[in-house]
Formats: sequence, structure tokens, C-alpha cells
Amino acid sequence: MKVLIVGAGAVGLSVAKELTKSGHEVSIIDKKNTAMSVSSAPEASWHLADACEIPSLRSAGGEEADILVAATGDDKVNLVVSLLAKTEFGIGRVIARVNNPKNEWLFTDNWGVDVTVSTPQIMTTLVEDAVADGRVTQVLKFHKSGASLWQASISEDAPIIGHTLKDISLPGDVIICAIVRDGIPVKADPDILINSDDHILLLAGEEAGDVQGIEGYFKAEPANNP
Repeated sequence: MKVLIVGAGAVGLSVAKELTKSGHEVSIIDKKNTAMSVSSAPEASWHLADACEIPSLRSAGGEEADILVAATGDDKVNLVVSLLAKTEFGIGRVIARVNNPKNEWLFTDNWGVDVTVSTPQIMTTLVEDAVADGRVTQVLKFHKSGASLWQASISEDAPIIGHTLKDISLPGDVIICAIVRDGIPVKADPDILINSDDHILLLAGEEAGDVQGIEGYFKAEPANNP
């Protein structure tokens, strides 16, 4: 697989290292001399040029690339590069980094973006994953299908403990994929009993209702005040 990475900063370089280790053909383009850390990823093809210019993208392998990763620290650059990748070169999969969460609404197929990666969103998910409070949070979104993966950690004294999966009333187009119990994925059998500390994985379709509306099953019931 041929991958063109725009931006040779920490993010782009890390992606390049992992992909070259896996045997993929990687090209890196950046307009800064200081970013040319060729020795950090010697298996990659390095290009000192402005990726916002069509000839530069072409010389870096835009016409042959299967995937483009727009990984710069500038959202404007990532958007422009994504649009050029899709409209000028017809690259099949464009993955773009979102630096400012306020700009995330721009990163759609209108700008040639197939998949977005938002560091703040990833960090938020990791924090919420560490707190077993019954909250239902989105882990990722599959941009090609429109489906999304959600998770919920069962809190202590949650009302669903001791009941079965079929006792959970789900909104339309939402299914429970699996339960992760003691680090082991367990098939989502409707008759399986839910334990405390279980981790529920749900898959929601593009037209799914309010997935977070089922949080009441997973959260501890509020204490009665005297």
C-alpha cells in the first residue's frame, strides 16, 4: 500500500515509522527544512515542498497514493491538502488531523476528508473510559458507513447488574456487540447476565436514535435523601 503523509512533525513521523515497519510504501512531504528528519524514517521517501501546491503533491507521489494522511499542525493546510488529494488525484482514502475541535465540523467529504482524527476527542474518550460511572461515550465513527462504536462501563450498583442483555431496551439501529469481562471479549448473548465492572460495546447505525438515552441502565441509582 502506498501512503502519502503530509507533515513531518511528531504525528506524521510516528505514523510513517509504524507504516514502514509494516512494509508499506511511505512518502513524506513537508515544506520546512527543520522537519527533514530523514534518519528517523529512512525507509520513507522524503520531499521538501509545499503540499498545498498540486505539482508538489504530484512529485511526492499523489497520483500513485492509495491513502493520504494530512497530519500537519495547521487545520487550514490539512483541509486544503485533503481537498486536493480527492479532487485532483482521486486518492481513495483521505485521513485528516483536526487540531482545533472548533474546526471539526469542516472536516467532511465536502473537503475531501474520509476520516478525521481529533486528539482532544481521543483524550476525552480515554479519560471517560477510565471512569466506570455508567456513561455511554462514543469511541469512534466509521465515516464510510456512518456507523459508530460506543462504550459503557457498568458502575457499582447499576440497576442492570444481575439482569440479562435482553432486558436493555435499545433505540432503533443500535445493537450490543460484545461484553468485555476481565479483559476478555464475551459474545453478546441476549441471555447473558451482566456483572459489575463489565464493559459494554455498542454499534449504532447512521440513523440511530439517542444512544446516550440508555445510560440509566448502567449508572448507579441515586441514593434516597432522608
